[in-house]
Amino acid sequence: MIEARHLVKTYGNVRALDGLDLTVPAGTVCALLGPNGAGKTTAVRILTTLATPDSGHATIGGFDVVGRPQRVRELIGLAGQHAAVDDDLTGRENLVILGLMLHLGRRAATARADELLEQFDLAPAARRLVKTYSGGMRRRLDLIAAFLVEPALLVLDEPTTGLDPRSRQEIWTAVTDRAAAGTTVLLTTQYLEEADRLAGQVVIVDAGRVVAEGTPDALKDALGARVDVVVEHPTDATAAATTLERWATGSPVIDGTQVSAAVPAGVVTLPEVVRALDADALAVADVRLRRPTLDEVFLDRTEAVV
Repeated sequence: MIEARHLVKTYGNVRALDGLDLTVPAGTVCALLGPNGAGKTTAVRILTTLATPDSGHATIGGFDVVGRPQRVRELIGLAGQHAAVDDDLTGRENLVILGLMLHLGRRAATARADELLEQFDLAPAARRLVKTYSGGMRRRLDLIAAFLVEPALLVLDEPTTGLDPRSRQEIWTAVTDRAAAGTTVLLTTQYLEEADRLAGQVVIVDAGRVVAEGTPDALKDALGARVDVVVEHPTDATAAATTLERWATGSPVIDGTQVSAAVPAGVVTLPEVVRALDADALAVADVRLRRPTLDEVFLDRTEAVV
């Protein structure tokens, strides 16, 4: 569905994209991750025909985003970072008018608007002017507008920023349902839990280029495992770190009474760690051997880029 090769985009002296490559197969939920300023939103703007690359090329559904922008726009639904709703219309009017612009017909547009307003708990405010909405309500209205029709590609740029946990869950459910129906979804997010839950493909971008790509599980496995030890006395933390160094791939990190270390996957078992700590006469309150989180993968891959 998405093919991008060697995308470069500069703004003055800032190189927002530096040879970005991206492939997203049809029917995939892809999470585009990266620190602030990494180039995520610039990539989204190019893929949705809102900006043009300085060099490189990209296609959506086989149509070039520069050469065939109108055809690309017919394939996509977009919810950007900032709500793009009309303050001087009601929530219902915003959705109905958009539905008419999308050629749903008045009856179908009205029915779909009412359905979405009910689903996302905005029905009580449907006939209020949007200028009276809270920031979270405006964001929800803008997001559900992207669900009015069933685009081949749904692009969501940080869709749940500023939403309360319940609203975030509703958006997650809607995205999951849309993906199950065959829609390709590209989302940027600062919530790693969101990417882990929704995405089958994760692409981490830093300094305008891809630094890691794969399924959430594959990215975690590539980082190895983590050993977390909590000692009963802070004075034992340094000794516990020394114990873990025999397996660690880097220096263990001490945080109060907790000591954490990265270890290669499969090189040590939990009983081995416990026996080693016991042999060093360390009073231990807790020991865990676990897979790293997507947050830890993110920090590892972005911190590694110079």
